[in-house]
Amino acid sequence: MATQDSTPTNLPPPARAAVALENDDRLDAVVTKASQVFAPLRESAAGSALRGEWAGHAIHPALTDLPIGMFTATAVLDLFGGEASRPAAQKLIGAGLLGALPTAITGWAEWTRADHRAQRVGVAHAALNVASLGFYAGSWLARRSDRHRLGAALAMAGSGLSGTAAYLGGHLAAARAVSSRHPAFASESEGSDFITSSGGAYNTSPTGPIP
Repeated sequence: MATQDSTPTNLPPPARAAVALENDDRLDAVVTKASQVFAPLRESAAGSALRGEWAGHAIHPALTDLPIGMFTATAVLDLFGGEASRPAAQKLIGAGLLGALPTAITGWAEWTRADHRAQRVGVAHAALNVASLGFYAGSWLARRSDRHRLGAALAMAGSGLSGTAAYLGGHLAAARAVSSRHPAFASESEGSDFITSSGGAYNTSPTGPIP
């Protein structure tokens, strides 16, 4: 049963949906499983590198531009490029699928340090991305078999899921400040250590209120 925390009534519908995910304890089983799988990224040197401590702040947002850019370019070619653009569209889909791997692993590294409510949104964000990539993979296979119209249709379906996932990612980064950063970018109250995901964004207790 979903947690019945109050949601501000003046939020736009997409934001209300994102807050509802934050409050939905039905996602906790998935959060627990993912926590076990990605636990090695929480304290390890690999996790530190993937969170961008060497760069001063999270690198995951920058990496998302690679698959999103490739998939967006594919949509433009599908809509306006004509038959001559089909080989390029297929290559863009393949490049986007390859670029999704480093993007995902840096996102999971951030997720391990996020608070519980952000992790709920994070697993929904990941699930939508996985579903989107499934459609894009199907699109690539269809194009490889010269079924380009089917490939374009599958890519459009993937684009819709990817856009929804991107909104949730934006909610985490912009509304809930889920992003590692050097302490030079933080307020004095946040301490002197490298600030990890959701530091100071809102109450990090799983049962605490959301402002």
